[in-house]
Amino acid sequence: MSRALLLAALLAAAAVFASLAFAAPAPFVGTVSPVSAASLGASYRAGCPVGPAQLRLLHVSYVGYDGASHVGGIVVNETVVRDVLTVFKTLYAERFPIRKMEPIAAFHGSDGASMAADNTSGFNCRYAVTTGPKAWSAHAYGEAIDVNPVENPYYEAGHWLPPAGAAYSDRSRFRPGMAVPNGQLNRAFASVGWLWGGRWTGSPDYQHFSKTGG
Repeated sequence: MSRALLLAALLAAAAVFASLAFAAPAPFVGTVSPVSAASLGASYRAGCPVGPAQLRLLHVSYVGYDGASHVGGIVVNETVVRDVLTVFKTLYAERFPIRKMEPIAAFHGSDGASMAADNTSGFNCRYAVTTGPKAWSAHAYGEAIDVNPVENPYYEAGHWLPPAGAAYSDRSRFRPGMAVPNGQLNRAFASVGWLWGGRWTGSPDYQHFSKTGG
């Protein structure tokens, strides 16, 4: 092969690699499906403030910490489906990283296990984590979402939840996936009127965003 042909072949190969490197990400996925008591598993039980008929399973695209596109599942109240799709479509377009996204049923309804896995989740029929009187969490209504719990821990009664979140206790030191004032995550939720638990001065819950503010 002549030098000219070799050079042409190398340039063509470089063009192919460049086109692959800068290829557009996969289109956003945002589907909505009904749920059943069986599919909700241990995240639901009789006596919860909302039932399966009021909940929906969303499959949405997100960018993982590996930089690749993934599709995760999250259960929310039917009344907030549009809000949640808008938020995650925005985060996907801005390539905000999310570690994992699975319905809490995958963790047998355990909020602690889900947080420890750095799982982004929505509905879970449980009481609020507080030292006060028992009250349903906003998650029990499907109107709250916790995002990247390790990067955005909850400070309650002198402890960081999950414990691995203590590494992110210094909120002035920004790292990918964190919720910070006027950051990508906070702006996305604020755009649909949701409020951030990080605003609570006594027990900031940096992972928590809710429709009602609770």
